Amino acid sequence: MVTRATSHSTDGDTRRRVTRLLLERGQATAADLAQDLGITATATRRHLDAMEAEGQVETRVVKTSGRGRPAKSYQLTPAARTNFGHTYDDLAMEALRWIRRFEGEDAVGGFAAEQVARLEARCRAAMDAVDSDDSMARAQALATAMSGEGYAATASVIASGGQICQHHCPVAGVAAEFPQLCEAETRVIGRLLGVHVQRLATIANGDGVCTTHVPGTNRGLRAVDDGGGRGPVPLPDPERADR
Repeated sequence: MVTRATSHSTDGDTRRRVTRLLLERGQATAADLAQDLGITATATRRHLDAMEAEGQVETRVVKTSGRGRPAKSYQLTPAARTNFGHTYDDLAMEALRWIRRFEGEDAVGGFAAEQVARLEARCRAAMDAVDSDDSMARAQALATAMSGEGYAATASVIASGGQICQHHCPVAGVAAEFPQLCEAETRVIGRLLGVHVQRLATIANGDGVCTTHVPGTNRGLRAVDDGGGRGPVPLPDPERADR
């Protein structure tokens, strides 16, 4: 009995780690997850199969560049994401539907703009000390500020500049019906960074991560590839740096 209880506890810990990794990455293969978890791919698939049966993860086929069989990628289901803080979705949905019905789409856009204005003010205050000419440094500061608001955001450098990824959206359920919330949020990101940004993907639209492209400046960029073909280089994580 003790062995079984310990096994169940270990399984629960591993699946929580899988959930966190999928939240951060958007999607991943069993092999990639196994490497981070430090267990075999077979054991990882066992956990993923159980989570899929429980409706916590879903699969997607990803094409590979070689001739091999397409890889199976895993991502969290909308049901799994509700465990990370989707609050008052039903009430917000009904309120916005009422506004749309009696006041029109423009009123919904005005409501969305007013809501994210508060987020903008809080993030702007957190970014005051960052050089306004360094778009990449400001992207990192903004990601840190947005993480404090529940977005689990990260910033990284890519060949064409940088990107901000929001691994969680507190209003994804509402934004799926009212994209004005995403549009207003994108405008806020652009104003805070002082550049024209482009939203490439959103959780509300069924993507694993909200991704916003940030055009870079030479001053803000680092070496994107050191010759090893590793691709995007993450900006420093202030929480890890403090450890």
